[in-house]
Amino acid sequence: MTDHEQKYQGEQARRDLAVRLLRHEARTHIITRCTGFSQDQIRKLWSRYFSAPGAPGRVVRRHRGRSPSSIEFFVRNPLLQAEASLLAHVFANWGLLEILPDLSTQPVPLDNELELGERFCDAFEEFRAVSPGSDISFEHAWSLLAALTERHDLLLLDCAECRAFYVQDALALDSRRCPACRIIRRGRRRGRPKRAPP
Repeated sequence: MTDHEQKYQGEQARRDLAVRLLRHEARTHIITRCTGFSQDQIRKLWSRYFSAPGAPGRVVRRHRGRSPSSIEFFVRNPLLQAEASLLAHVFANWGLLEILPDLSTQPVPLDNELELGERFCDAFEEFRAVSPGSDISFEHAWSLLAALTERHDLLLLDCAECRAFYVQDALALDSRRCPACRIIRRGRRRGRPKRAPP
């Protein structure tokens, strides 16, 4: 392969990833990090593929401002916590984070930012295929990975009842029960017959 062909393939891969990220409604700073494209280049791609009359893609919103970063989002109820835990496992399967024997997490070194973007899209798309109605957006997922591997605001714990791993706030008190076990326990309490008065 000639240098010109390699350069063309590299540009095509960056363009394909940028369009993929736009489809997931990623913010500009994420697209720039993964592709190296400028704001103007990203704006032109969005106009071509998603906003121009007759554009082949679906309508895609462009989010402004800072990305969501609150870790409380991931633990505010058992369902979201269970989905965040599932997504953490998907990240590990796609080589975006490593889960060590003590359940601490660290990023996996990748060759370049393009590979990070491609793997992240693969992982997020697999997650949404399993949980299509999840409230965890692409931007939330990006924040989850950072919280587990960079900021360490979230950690993984193993459930004392079923031994499954789950995501938890690093500073919160915890009963060592995963979201699924808490839901089951709550259901059992609600299903108990009321005691007859003496």
